[in-house]
Amino acid sequence: MPSPSKKRRRRTLRQVARGVRRRARRMAGGARRIWRRSLQLRVVTSTMVISIAVVAVLGVFLMQQIISTTLETRELSAKSEAQSDRNTVLGYLTRPDADAADQPDDSGEALQTGGDSPLGQATRALAQRAGSASRYSVIIRNENRPGEFQATPEIDPISIPEKQREELFKKPAGEDSIWYDRLYYKGQSEPVQGMIIGTRLDTGETGLDDSYEIYHLVPLDKEEQTLSSVQQKLTAVGAGLVLLLAAIASLVTRQVVTPVRLTRQAAERLAAGRLDERLKVRGEDDLARLATSFNEMAANLALKIHQLEELSQVQRQFVSDVSHELRTPLTTVRMAADLLYDAREDFDPMAARSAELMQNQLNRFESMLADLLEISRYDAGAADLDVDSVDVRDVVLRAVADSEALAERHSTRFDLRLPSEPCMAEMDSRRVERILRNLLFNAIEHGEGREVVVSVGADRDAVAVAVRDHGVGLKPGEENMVFDRFWRADPSRARTIGGTGLGLAISREDAILHGGWLQAWGVPGEGSQFRLSLPRVSGTALRGSPLPLVPPEVEMRRTWRGHMTPMLLPALADGGRDVD
Repeated sequence: MPSPSKKRRRRTLRQVARGVRRRARRMAGGARRIWRRSLQLRVVTSTMVISIAVVAVLGVFLMQQIISTTLETRELSAKSEAQSDRNTVLGYLTRPDADAADQPDDSGEALQTGGDSPLGQATRALAQRAGSASRYSVIIRNENRPGEFQATPEIDPISIPEKQREELFKKPAGEDSIWYDRLYYKGQSEPVQGMIIGTRLDTGETGLDDSYEIYHLVPLDKEEQTLSSVQQKLTAVGAGLVLLLAAIASLVTRQVVTPVRLTRQAAERLAAGRLDERLKVRGEDDLARLATSFNEMAANLALKIHQLEELSQVQRQFVSDVSHELRTPLTTVRMAADLLYDAREDFDPMAARSAELMQNQLNRFESMLADLLEISRYDAGAADLDVDSVDVRDVVLRAVADSEALAERHSTRFDLRLPSEPCMAEMDSRRVERILRNLLFNAIEHGEGREVVVSVGADRDAVAVAVRDHGVGLKPGEENMVFDRFWRADPSRARTIGGTGLGLAISREDAILHGGWLQAWGVPGEGSQFRLSLPRVSGTALRGSPLPLVPPEVEMRRTWRGHMTPMLLPALADGGRDVD
C-alpha cells in the first residue's frame, strides 16, 4: 500500500501537471485571439511561410545544381588523369624486364622489389605526378598475385571495399567504374569522403598473362568544404531574403491596415455614442473614398438618431402628459361610478349589469393608466428604489395571495417550493411584488389550467424566484421578445386577463433597477419558466443565480435522452414494449 508521502508526491505532481496544462491552454488561447484579431500578423506570417517554401525549393534546386556541376567537373578531371596514369602504368609493365622483376619465388610469394620493380617504378611515377595525397592517390593490385599491391604512401588499402572489386571484375578490361565512398589515410583517425575510379588493365597482348587493378582515389574534402560554405551562404541569403520579404509585407500591410484600424476605432467610438466622430481624408485612393463614405454615413446616422431622439422625446412627453391629464377626469368618473356601483341593487337588472361592467372597465383603465405612468417614469429616468431588508418568502406569499382569485377562475393550483430558512435581501418590496404578480398572472394566462410551480432559492450573494408553468411554452427566439413592450406571443389568441402588454416590460425594468436579472425559458408544448435573480445587498454586482433557468426535470430528461442507447429508442417510441 503506498505511503502517505508517496500519495502527497503524486498529488503534487498531478497538481503541477494540471497547472502546466492550464497555463498552456491560456497561452494557446491568447495566441489564437491575437491571430484572429490581427490582420497584419496573418498577412506577414503567410508571406513568411510562402517565402520560406519558395526559398527552400529554390535553394535545394540551386544546391543540387552546384553539387552536380562541381562533381561532374571533378569527375572529368579525375578521369582524364586516370587515363594518363593508366598509359604510364602500361608503359612500365610492358617493358621487357617486367616479367623477371615480379615473378613469385619457390614459396609462391611475390618478389617485393619495391621501387626497383616496374610496378613500384610506376607507382612512384604516379605519386610524383599527383604531387600530394590531397590531389589523388593510387593503388595498383595484381589479380594473379594475391597480396601483392603497390600504393602511394599516404593511402590505406582498406579504402577499396571488396564489393566494389567484385563489381569491377564483372566489367570488361579498360572500362571505368566510378563510385563515391570514404577514403582512409594513414595517420588520420577520421575518413574523408572521396571518389574512386577503378579500372582493370589487361597486359596479355604482350605475352604477359597478367591483369592489374588500378584505383585512383580522389579526396573531395575541399569540394565538400566549398559546398558547405556555399550552402551556408545560400542559407544566410535565403534567411535574409525571407526577413526582407516579411519586412516589405509588414510595411505594405501597415499602409492598408492602419487606415482600416483607424476606421474600426472610429466605428467603435461612434457605436459608443460619440456621434461627432469623423475620419481624416488623405488623397483620392480607395482608402480615402472609404473614409469619405464613413464620414457621410456617420453624419447621416447622427442626423437620424437626433431625429429619432426628438421623436421619442415627443412620444414620451405625450404619454406622460396624457397619462397625467387623464387622472383628473378619471377621478371624477371613478366617483360617479362608485356611487352607481354601490346603488346597483336599486336598479333594474340591465342598469345594474351596466354599473358592474363600468366598474370593471374603470379598474382596467386605472391599471393601464398606472402602467403608462410607470413606463413614462422609466423613460424619464425618474424611477427610484425604496430599499429595505425583507424576507423574499413573505413577498412571494403576498403575490400568490393576490393571484389566488384569478387562479381559481382558471382552475390553476400553485405549488410553492420555499426554503425553511429566511431569505433576507435588500429590495423594494413593492416593485418585487409587482414583478411576481406579473409573472404569476402570465403563468395563469398561458398555463392552460395546469399547475404553476413557484420556487425560491438563495445563496451567499443572491436570491432568486422562479415561476414555472406547463402551458403553451415559447418558440425559439421568443425568450427576449417576451419582454418587449406590447408584444404578444400569439396575436390570434384571445386575452383572458386585461392588460396593456406592458407588464413584463415594466417587470424587466424593475429587475434592472435592482441590479438583477429577469430571464425566460420556454419550449413549445413543455411550458415556460421565468426566473428573477436579485443581489442580497443592494448595489452589488450579480454574478450568478441560485436557481437554474432550465427546469431540473427538463434538463434531466435531456441528459437521459442523450445517454439512451439507440436500441432503447424504438422501445420507447413503441410504448415501452420490449424490442427483439
